[in-house]
Amino acid sequence: MSGTAFLPAGELAARIRRGETTAVVAVGEALERIARLQAPLNAYVTVCGDDALARAAAVDAAIARGEAVGPLAGVPYSVKDIINTKGVRTAWGSKLMADNVPEADGVAVARMNAAGAILLGKTTTPEFAFKLLTDSPLTGITRNPWNPELTPGGSSGGSPWRWPPAWGRCRWPPTPAPRRACRPPAAASSA
Repeated sequence: MSGTAFLPAGELAARIRRGETTAVVAVGEALERIARLQAPLNAYVTVCGDDALARAAAVDAAIARGEAVGPLAGVPYSVKDIINTKGVRTAWGSKLMADNVPEADGVAVARMNAAGAILLGKTTTPEFAFKLLTDSPLTGITRNPWNPELTPGGSSGGSPWRWPPAWGRCRWPPTPAPRRACRPPAAASSA
């Protein structure tokens, strides 16, 4: 790994534009982390791996041709599964919405894409983002990365700001500072 996971989004974008690393490397490293950590943590409901790599290759090609690219070109990001993503399922953590594929991006996603950022996937949320822990009938329990016996909380339990290192350099919805829940998922469910 070239270490793109720990770079701030702006610095990563600048390095990609300068040719010090590539969008394909940054996205590939993020997808590698997702593949390694998804089984024990269950933080993603949808991973857009092939599309993300194709978009990364397009960013790298545009840079190689000397074309202008957005300020976040090549920077991987993830969004909570309550924000619409054109052509990518948005299920709200619910089996009732499991087949919902939006025809348009939500405002935040549209802006990230316009800036050249690359969607890695959708992170887990409790059903309709309506609980203080992240488990849902659709995705099951999301685990805390610091201690998998504990809940990461909710409703953004799968969101990238909770995971060391971040799943993608940009996150939506934004949150102030990392918090860690201290109750086991079973105890939280029965409360």
